[in-house]
Amino acid sequence: MKKVLFSFLVITIVLTSCMNYDDEFDALNASLATLQSQVSSISTLQSNLSALQNTVNSLQTTLDGTGVDLSDVLTNITSLQTDLNALTTDFSEADLAAVQENLAVLQADVDVLLESHNVANLTLNLTGLDELGVDFVYEGWLIVNGSPVSTGTFSSVNFPQSFAIDKSDLELAVKFVLTIEPAVDNDPAPAATKMLVGDFSGSTANVSTAIIGDFSNTSGSYILATPTDGADTNENSGIWFLDPTSGSPLPGLELPVLSDGWKYEGWVVIGGVPVSTGTFTNVAATDDSDIFSGPDALPSPNGSDGFFPGEDFLTNAPAGLTFPLDLSGTTVVISVEPSPDNSVAPFTPKPLVGMIPENALDHTLYSIGQNLGSLPGGSVSR
Repeated sequence: MKKVLFSFLVITIVLTSCMNYDDEFDALNASLATLQSQVSSISTLQSNLSALQNTVNSLQTTLDGTGVDLSDVLTNITSLQTDLNALTTDFSEADLAAVQENLAVLQADVDVLLESHNVANLTLNLTGLDELGVDFVYEGWLIVNGSPVSTGTFSSVNFPQSFAIDKSDLELAVKFVLTIEPAVDNDPAPAATKMLVGDFSGSTANVSTAIIGDFSNTSGSYILATPTDGADTNENSGIWFLDPTSGSPLPGLELPVLSDGWKYEGWVVIGGVPVSTGTFTNVAATDDSDIFSGPDALPSPNGSDGFFPGEDFLTNAPAGLTFPLDLSGTTVVISVEPSPDNSVAPFTPKPLVGMIPENALDHTLYSIGQNLGSLPGGSVSR
């Protein structure tokens, strides 16, 4: 195999021994383009191999108890993965072509197995999913004759991914649903945290977050103030999602009621660090966190109308930050979080995002813009 470093050394020698620099730079750019193409091909092969392994794993689950053993196929996949890993640092075009050919043969063998056992592929091509960590996994479901049928679990968020499914279930399915499940799960039913849904039209279901809520009419506003510090000081160090312009404060957030298994969470991104203002389900009540607030307590979370989500950043600053601080020029975010949630970072759906103005004034109403492009989606094909 040809070492990538050796290729660059050869190019360097040619460059330093020739006076026609334009031609040599053209040669260098061509070599780099070839290398980039090879690396891109390897990445595509790795994605295809991962999808094939998902198919074989789910096929083995489907065939359990039938006496069919796919261990040889899995061994071949592992061998190909080893070859691919080696190619990322040491490869030639001939090596790459050989792996592509072996993968095609292996895929053909798996296709024959699928056909012979009345099994077909369900392919997921999704965007915008976050990795869930070790405690949770994604699980797909077909709705067949009114009942959920699992299509298998996965943790990788690289797509497309394929899963071997009983043909009759695939043909009868009218809907696809994606849920977030505990990694160790003794409940065979779908969890409450349903993330994506779509009805099949022919061979394809276009899936969206409609099952969480309709975010098309979301809007947001807020003021900077610190009601928990007991004084009119450090007013730019707190943010509250309310609208005071009518005299009596009103909710500053227009958000749909979420389905079970989800909560909203407010964030301020300070110097690149997202800091939570707390989770909530009621836009007209306090949220569930006051860990950064001052000594003046607010009502209990979600306990009383007339109060609103928000936070004063006065105490207990996270590492690398100092409170109080001026929030001018930072970013404010409203995200949608799974509940329970094992991550301290914002989850993918962020329906509202806005920049707090530079030199912002306290007790002045500012708005947050829609950010619907962050919502996950995609297609499922059978």
